[in-house]
Amino acid sequence: MGIHNLEKIFKPQSVAVIGASEKKGHVSSSVMSNLIGGGFFGDIFPVNPNHKMVWGLPTLSSVAEFETPPDLAVIATPIDTVPQIIADCAEKGIGGAVIISAGGKETGAKGREIEAAIQDAAGKKGFRIVGPNCLGIINVHQKLNASFARQMPLPGKMAFVSQSGAICTAILDLSITENIGFSYLVSLGSMLDVDFGEMIDYLGNDPNVSSIVMYVENLKNIRNFMSAARSVSRAKPIIALKAGRSRAGARAAASHTGAMTGEDAVYDAAFRRAGIVRVKTFEELFDCAELLSKYTRTKGPGLAILTNAGGPGVMAADALSDYGVEPAALLPETLAKLNQVLPQYWSGSNPIDILGDATPERYEQAVSICLEARELNGILIMMSPQAVADPSEVANLLCSRIKKNGCPVFTVWMGGKEVENGRQIFNRAGIPTFDSPERAVRAFMDLRAYSVNVDLLNEIPSKLPKSLEFDREFVRTKIASCLEDDHFYLSEAESKSLLSAYGIPVVPTQLAISATDAVQKAEECGFPVALKISSTDILHKTEAGGVLLDLDDSEKVRNAYDQLLKNAYDFKPDAKIQGVSVQPMANREEKGYELILGAKLDRDFGPVILFGMGGVVTEVIQDRALALPPLNRLLARRLMEATKIYQLLKGHRNQPAVDLVFLEEMLVRLSQLMSDFSEIRELDINPLCISKSHACALDARIVLEKNDVIAPMHMVISPYPDEFEEHTICKSGERLFIRPIRPEDAPLLVENFQSLSKRTIYRRFFNPLRQLSPEMIARFTQIDYDREIALVAISETRGQEKLIGVSRIINSPDQKEAEFSVLVADQYQGQGVGSALLSRCLFIAKQRGVEMVEGFVLAENTQMLTLGKKLGFVSSPVQGIGEYRLIIDLRKNPDGTGEK
Repeated sequence: MGIHNLEKIFKPQSVAVIGASEKKGHVSSSVMSNLIGGGFFGDIFPVNPNHKMVWGLPTLSSVAEFETPPDLAVIATPIDTVPQIIADCAEKGIGGAVIISAGGKETGAKGREIEAAIQDAAGKKGFRIVGPNCLGIINVHQKLNASFARQMPLPGKMAFVSQSGAICTAILDLSITENIGFSYLVSLGSMLDVDFGEMIDYLGNDPNVSSIVMYVENLKNIRNFMSAARSVSRAKPIIALKAGRSRAGARAAASHTGAMTGEDAVYDAAFRRAGIVRVKTFEELFDCAELLSKYTRTKGPGLAILTNAGGPGVMAADALSDYGVEPAALLPETLAKLNQVLPQYWSGSNPIDILGDATPERYEQAVSICLEARELNGILIMMSPQAVADPSEVANLLCSRIKKNGCPVFTVWMGGKEVENGRQIFNRAGIPTFDSPERAVRAFMDLRAYSVNVDLLNEIPSKLPKSLEFDREFVRTKIASCLEDDHFYLSEAESKSLLSAYGIPVVPTQLAISATDAVQKAEECGFPVALKISSTDILHKTEAGGVLLDLDDSEKVRNAYDQLLKNAYDFKPDAKIQGVSVQPMANREEKGYELILGAKLDRDFGPVILFGMGGVVTEVIQDRALALPPLNRLLARRLMEATKIYQLLKGHRNQPAVDLVFLEEMLVRLSQLMSDFSEIRELDINPLCISKSHACALDARIVLEKNDVIAPMHMVISPYPDEFEEHTICKSGERLFIRPIRPEDAPLLVENFQSLSKRTIYRRFFNPLRQLSPEMIARFTQIDYDREIALVAISETRGQEKLIGVSRIINSPDQKEAEFSVLVADQYQGQGVGSALLSRCLFIAKQRGVEMVEGFVLAENTQMLTLGKKLGFVSSPVQGIGEYRLIIDLRKNPDGTGEK
């Protein structure tokens, strides 16, 4: 329904409380008291001056007389009365509701029926609901406390969103103690309607929010959640505590990959891809929130540890080491300055031990030097109580100095009663403070993790050395045939045929159904050969004695066939045996590594790709990493880098490096296969043997399932939409390729920008840009295809790609309105390139349900104004700034372009 519908919930001008009782202590009475305390008394119902709050029991018949319905209804009545109340609210034009009432789906079947009735009552009128079973909502800057929380948060720019009301109140209570401010506290409860994805979108567009912290139990509308998080996390940190980390997967695994991709690991991969920093405990969530309330980015990992005692300094350094980070190395100039103010026997390095007799002045001098040190990206100041210096005096002296600097600075005053007042001084000054070195370091590294995530999101992937081709029709036909016959567990040979169709090299494999057949196939492929049992009931062949190697003559093959069947039936008497696979032995002369490449269709996140150490010990070693497709070279490399075996693959001692670019390509191919076919439930390539000059899949297994969700809608991240590719001819007769933009187009985009005249740049950007920043390049090329349409025109003359034009339509979060832009290289202006690009974008936008598209054009840009008129835009001058607003209603244009 879109985030614009949420305005009346989170920024209402009037509120109705609908409760079962006015008695003190009732939930609805608490809500009313909070609202009145926030200043809503007096402007809730101007038409009813005697009663500013209206109580319905249990319907809204009492508000029928109102000329102007309230924006928001807060409902705290028995759950079985709520459906009728919601129907009345929607009918009377109330904007939305917060349902505090409990007793919904969390209670079982009856509760689920009631929630379904509430949804039906809300209907299609754009009526939005937060809850049920929630604490309520708080918008601090609006002074809105539509909850039954006892306190109002301090003002700040951090938003906290939680499914649990108890977590909300706990965070609220701690925040007041620690002097942490919030802009919003939102309890989503059962998430019948408004969910995390919509809240991220809404808060991401609110200038009063600089960071978002979430407590998550489960997600819904996950594709929208991922889209929102990937968009917002580039600008605002998102921190999440996901509960339920130990819950087992809901479906038994039929492959190595299935056994190695548990639910929690998939959430890790999804959050990482979305740019979300995941924390593991409530303590970490609060610590991270405290640091985020003051700082949102770090420029690097360079942390200074300044302490008056050696032990705490070592503890802090050890905590850093757990993250693979060392204390920042101090530059000679910093060391020289410290030597001038510190005693002769100070530590001389980082951690900076200024000794137990440190005075407040020594602290202040050392901190000032660290704040000016260019090698430092953060400063941890620690103090253990000593007889020489009063902890409170040191805290007071440092506060004014620290607050004048933008570098993240946080403190640890270790101890109990003696240092408590010092902690309170820091809290009142808004300086993050912790009670142990480990908690402080963890919070800093969480903050650092966000900065790393943003850097990764902005990194430009390079192209593969060659274009990739896939035999989609072969795979489509094979899968359809298998599903029609209820043949879900493919044989090794069948599995390898699908992989081969997508360019993944495999050892040629044939299925033999008798000993004689096995001998014949062995002779065809050449000795020596390997024989492996083929059974849908035996996952681990080696455990069943189902693999025999180095068979170098026909008699050995014949005997091996019989032996494999005996071993299989001994291992599992009721196993269904399809036969024995026959394949040539792999070349063992060249040393290499065994890897596993796999994929699984997760019930929530769709396809998940796995990479790691393979072979028979893969599940024991558990050296693997997960990622969500689609993948490009950069994402494939990041996936590999997350494993330990990657260090060996790069080359180790006398073992040469393997072809890492080839591995990237294999992961991209696997990603494409999983993107194209929603019917693949699980896929294993184990092992994929790789050496310096050779790679091949020795074994493979694919499991299919019938799926009503058609690809690519089974994915939570929209893949490249190749259906929008087309060729066209411009007025000069040159053939152009129009297609969606790709992340790998960054060099082409930069080259195009550098060729533009100053006039063209100014007309597009309304600013005399000299160059595109890395952030802009990433933003323009790494788009979310669900939220944005960006088409480029490519000239392919003389075999070289040249980007000559780009057009965009960027949707608002509600997906109903959008804004367009067009940019064409100077030498191609007037050739119909802009018209071809924009008309195609408008057509796609209409297909996707966009209703209104607008853009702003400089009055001097007559070519664009003429193009707008041609395509059906209505233009109107914007008073006083020399611009025209162009707008088109796609609902009135049957073909979506309006071209005349």
